[in-house]
Amino acid sequence: MTTPFVFVGCVELREILGQRAEDAKELADLLAQVPGGSVYYHTHGFFLRHRVFASAYTNDFATWVAGELKEPVLGEKLAMVDPFEFQDLEALREELVSVIDHHLSHQRTVPRIDRSQPFDFLQSHVVELPVGIAAGTLLEFREALAQVDASAIYYHVFEARVRQGRYENDFSQWLRRDLSLTDLAERVRRINPYVGSLERVRSRLLMLVDEVLEQEGSAP
Repeated sequence: MTTPFVFVGCVELREILGQRAEDAKELADLLAQVPGGSVYYHTHGFFLRHRVFASAYTNDFATWVAGELKEPVLGEKLAMVDPFEFQDLEALREELVSVIDHHLSHQRTVPRIDRSQPFDFLQSHVVELPVGIAAGTLLEFREALAQVDASAIYYHVFEARVRQGRYENDFSQWLRRDLSLTDLAERVRRINPYVGSLERVRSRLLMLVDEVLEQEGSAP
């Protein structure tokens, strides 16, 4: 008997850490010290707060450097760091610090804010929110996927993989384990959620599911 997929949404409970950077060196120094939850908040968590449209600067560090420090080149370098490529938060932290340090090694002065906003380090605690939607078939899964809050996409794709240190997301795991759709599960697992917004991830998921439903002759 198939175990239904139970959709879960989420919200962030934010915590201000009291660590503040006013120039690029302070940003690198503090980034090297703050809890891993802060690295998560300012990188992965960025997508939960920018659900429909993710800007060219796809993490808080890149956004602040480009917008407040007026250092677009460094902002672009930080934006190019893809969190999906790193096995854990410590490896991601090391790369971000390395990018800043390398950039500063070629600068005569350290970029500093001028009447603009400092960077305040935060961390978050993600709280699960049941949405009351479950799916027992691929068609039901497709219908639920199209209507659930975007936070459920975040929870089952980003949160499952990063905080729980899993090789795959909740969707791919269920498709593989409970529906035995191994090819679809693998394609869902390979979706890189960091190349767009949560809505773009939803669209990509729906497209993949629709392809299988059409092959089965059960498309909605």
